Amino acid sequence: MLTLGFSGLDRGTALKRAILGDGWRREQRIVQGLDSAAALVDETGVIAAAAQERYDGDKGTGRFPHDAIDACLRAAGATMRDVEVVAHGFRYEPSPVWRLDHLATRWYEEVYAQRVQRETFRAHYPPAVAEPRFVHVRHHVAHAASSYYLSGFDEALVVVADGMGEQESLTVFEGRGASLDQCGSYPIMSSLGILYSVFTHYLGFQPGMDEYKVMGLAPYGDRQRYRGPLDEFVRLDPDGRFAVPLLSANKSPMERETHQGVLRRLEEKLGPAREPDAELAQHHMDVAAALQDALERTLLHVLTEYRRRTGLRRLCLAGGVALNCSANGVILRSGLFDEVFVQPAAGDDGTALGAALAALREARPAAPAGMDMPYWGDDLATADGAAALRDLGPGFAVARHAEEDLVRETVALIEGGATVALCQGRMEFGPRALGNRSILADPRSPTMRAHLNTVVKQREEFRPFAPAVPVEDAATYFDIPPGTAAAFRHMLMVTGVREPYRDRLPAVTHVDGSARVQVVQRESAPLFWGLLREMGRRTGLPVLVNTSFNLRGQPIVRTPAEAVATFARSTLDALVLGDHLVRRTGTGAGAGADAGHDAGSAA
Repeated sequence: MLTLGFSGLDRGTALKRAILGDGWRREQRIVQGLDSAAALVDETGVIAAAAQERYDGDKGTGRFPHDAIDACLRAAGATMRDVEVVAHGFRYEPSPVWRLDHLATRWYEEVYAQRVQRETFRAHYPPAVAEPRFVHVRHHVAHAASSYYLSGFDEALVVVADGMGEQESLTVFEGRGASLDQCGSYPIMSSLGILYSVFTHYLGFQPGMDEYKVMGLAPYGDRQRYRGPLDEFVRLDPDGRFAVPLLSANKSPMERETHQGVLRRLEEKLGPAREPDAELAQHHMDVAAALQDALERTLLHVLTEYRRRTGLRRLCLAGGVALNCSANGVILRSGLFDEVFVQPAAGDDGTALGAALAALREARPAAPAGMDMPYWGDDLATADGAAALRDLGPGFAVARHAEEDLVRETVALIEGGATVALCQGRMEFGPRALGNRSILADPRSPTMRAHLNTVVKQREEFRPFAPAVPVEDAATYFDIPPGTAAAFRHMLMVTGVREPYRDRLPAVTHVDGSARVQVVQRESAPLFWGLLREMGRRTGLPVLVNTSFNLRGQPIVRTPAEAVATFARSTLDALVLGDHLVRRTGTGAGAGADAGHDAGSAA
């Protein structure tokens, strides 16, 4: 049963712009239905999945994902005529809430209504082309299905937390066998996702985009300095209940669109908001730390109660809040659950996958199957990498290598201080580069983190980088309890770097001694695993910096042409594209040469 899922609310951004005008640019992303994507599944599993941003270059876009849908169909060798069911990851129903004010009515009539979603789909795939059955899946059900049905668990507690679904912000499900049943729900006015987004705005970052920056900033701060105000903003009640009274500070429909009421309340309690690009002071770090602490305490409060009620010992997480790797690590280390699974596309892109899985499992009930790596996007093997390389101008040397030589030459460059882009196989689904569209570097260098942040990625200096390590070696260098390595496959858990290696791995050790680790299995990513093992053979430390292959403001690269163009305009030293190794030529060893001199002394 070929089932297509898609996410996003195509007309949402346009309506938001019409409501706010051009003077509210940072508020444009305070909108439902971004991160549009498509996924194609059948009884055998996930065939393909991709985000629309990788095709149109608009990071986090909510546009109808026609390019991503077409790519999924191509991967399956199918057309829309072969698809039996199309599932959308929202199910808005008529309700009195949409008549509360003129803006609520506009949102429902112009964006949310099921009629609008069907019209949008048929504008791109008219009945003359195909007429699959169209179903609407509740947003949090789609999130839950995306995690539970790929977890491999025969039963699990499933928790979805994000900004909002249709009328809820956190929903709890019991997964048992093929069934997924709701057992708890929290309203939008208790939204942890909206809370985090508003603080992101207060701290001068882009709401709906930069929440991960706040997470990265938090370890620099004092969690206790603003504990008092956060306890007022987030109230924990008995029996796993909680409320976010802060959100009631929005008093008008327009304040609901901009959160200006909440921002005024934050300024009253915490002082003036930070302007974008202003210097980050200790005050901002302490606010971020208090927010992160409140998020973690609230999640544990809910999880403890539902663990008690259900007796379930495994946990699945999804929703935008589940991309908070620090909170995920706290949950894993709490001991509440024996196993924790986070679906790697936990944000709204993942609801394309979940909508498809929910529709499939309703028609064809089956117990969850485990997933490996989300290499579900466009395949480099079907593209002409050599043709893309011919577009390189002077100043580059291109060589083709057998895999063993490619591994040896690449690691030699990294050991010497080079930054190397790696573009292989099928593109990852979700926000993390997991070895197929990555930038790799030497984690031993004390200057590499600053070099990658300021020169290569052109981003804030405080932001950390993730280490990748073979699964066989992971527990040696990182605090990974026995039996939990699988939770670290998708770079969605923060844990500690073991004390003896913090000074030896400065480029991936955060200020609090933590790291967002990715463990790599040979069967899943043989070339990437081979690079890590070769790094270990040469240096004694089988660890590499792994960050996404993109530059500031750009989605992760998709095609060979994008990889080559991005490499050419960057300061990266080398590119591994398929079996080709491309190096910059000319004076010096490249942009990372200085970092290499430091690496030797750090080993």
